[in-house]
Amino acid sequence: MFRGVLRKMISESATSIRYFLEFENDFLIMNEFLDRNLKITFDGSQCLNCNQSKSIYRQGYCQKCFFDIPSAGDWVMRPELSKAHLGIEDRDLEYEKKVQLQPHWVYLASSSHLKVGVTRKSQIPTRWIDQGAHQAVGILEVPNRYMAGIAEVSLKKVFSDKTNWRKMLQNEHEEVQWEKAINQAIDLLPNDLKPYIISGSNIIEIDFPVLQYPKKIKSLNLEKENEFSGVLKGIKGQYLIFHDQTVFNIRSNEGTRVIIEID
Repeated sequence: MFRGVLRKMISESATSIRYFLEFENDFLIMNEFLDRNLKITFDGSQCLNCNQSKSIYRQGYCQKCFFDIPSAGDWVMRPELSKAHLGIEDRDLEYEKKVQLQPHWVYLASSSHLKVGVTRKSQIPTRWIDQGAHQAVGILEVPNRYMAGIAEVSLKKVFSDKTNWRKMLQNEHEEVQWEKAINQAIDLLPNDLKPYIISGSNIIEIDFPVLQYPKKIKSLNLEKENEFSGVLKGIKGQYLIFHDQTVFNIRSNEGTRVIIEID
């Protein structure tokens, strides 16, 4: 039996992605539980920042922490709002400089369909794994988050910035003409960003440990149902996939205390 507070799974690149779930006193290698029965029981909530037993508002944080801590600022979801390069503070300038003033990639990834995204260079390929992309390519490498955000805004005129999570979990995806897509993305970029284009970037292929994809998805609300038991058939993105087509999003349940039992 394992007990702890959910945080997003750690992933490791391999022939097939390896996943790990880390609790305070336990470290679970999730791939080892494929084809085994997992029982997950709701055990309360705990803010990932203040560690108090409070209801989770967003991203694993209670409402107060979500609106206070620098890692939940608006610039996280909207990189074009970044201001650390100007020396302007949002919530904590020292933290914002540390995160924003480092190399960022603008990329195209295919999960359910082709989408554009932004991430720190240090988060490649983790970001692609987390969103369940089976293919991805870097388009641009810039020195800060703001420039990446400006590039993303330009590319969103044509490319989506959202993933259809249901199709991603069902392994339904559009075929991508990568050369055409990359050239189209480059054409959309402002001229002052084109010197940062990643030349000769390779298409990265990602394989997930899934034995059986669901056809009709049922999303598990653990707090409402209190407990769930099922045979684990796959892991993709930040989702656990079970034999009865139930899926459980670890990322969206961060801050949930759980008890996990393996048969």
